[in-house]
Amino acid sequence: MTDQTAAAASGAGTTAAPLAARRPFGRGGLTVGPLGFGAAPIANLGRTVSEEDARAAVETAWEAGVRYYDTAPHYGVGLAEERLGRVLAGKPRDEFVLSTKVGRVLELNPGGPRHDDEGFDVLSPLVRRLDYSRDGVLRSIEDSLTRLGLDRIDVVFVHDPDDFESEALEGAFPALEELRSQGVITSYGAGMNQSEMLSRFVRETDLDIVMCAGRYSLLEQGALADLLPEAERRGVSVVAAAVFNSGLLARARPAATATYNYAPAPAALLERANRIADVCESFGVTLPAAALQYPLRHPAVPTVCVGARDAAQMARNAALFDTPVPESLWAALQDAGLLSS
Repeated sequence: MTDQTAAAASGAGTTAAPLAARRPFGRGGLTVGPLGFGAAPIANLGRTVSEEDARAAVETAWEAGVRYYDTAPHYGVGLAEERLGRVLAGKPRDEFVLSTKVGRVLELNPGGPRHDDEGFDVLSPLVRRLDYSRDGVLRSIEDSLTRLGLDRIDVVFVHDPDDFESEALEGAFPALEELRSQGVITSYGAGMNQSEMLSRFVRETDLDIVMCAGRYSLLEQGALADLLPEAERRGVSVVAAAVFNSGLLARARPAATATYNYAPAPAALLERANRIADVCESFGVTLPAAALQYPLRHPAVPTVCVGARDAAQMARNAALFDTPVPESLWAALQDAGLLSS
């Protein structure tokens, strides 16, 4: 037995993240556990998910102790909000935190129902219209409350404003600041698949929570160069999303057909993921368990948000927190040049 394996077996120097633990979330008094539920998969992301499986995924998350739920109008053209809301409407409202997003207003399609062309297997009478204006934000939130069937939304993210930075700064963020000052929402921020613009938003606005998808994970740590130091300095919470990098880190061994950023993974990244898996195996830790727990090491990251499409997938995600990860694993990955910090 190697020294590394012995340390893992004995539990010496290990850390775990029980789902009942709570950390501050933003500056408005919200708290979250280490695992959040992302609702995109239950909105038929990639393939059809039955109403029964969608409900079971959310119920299993609740039973596991998950109390943070994230959704968006974009997911399934409103289907995620509807399905999530139907389950959460039966839960004590003060016991969970809910976030949704603005930037895409849903409108009736003049041509009638059509199949979605943005990755969700849905036939919907609605279509998305990008709108980062004040009026668009207010309408989006009102529509989301109707679809959710809930009395309030805790956190609102400006969704993917990559090509609309000025519109977000001039329209969406001031509107959300107004709603926060009125007590309509508790916190606001932005959700993006990049860290550079998020770091600018942290500096230039008074948001207090952001969602960063894919840019702070066991595979890549680009957010360490800009977003995370700025967020820590400003007291902004960072939700780490897409921590499996769209599938590349989701299995003990990446499949040759694994995806990265929802496209076939480049050979160099497959090789890197397998090298990370080698180190994890030497410590008795699976690649997905390390991937899920790694982002929580940073003080600005109180939670990771992971999707699930059925009860089994959700139970598997929750169980990944049952594996204590030795601190020496992270050091070994750094020594191998596979981890920045």
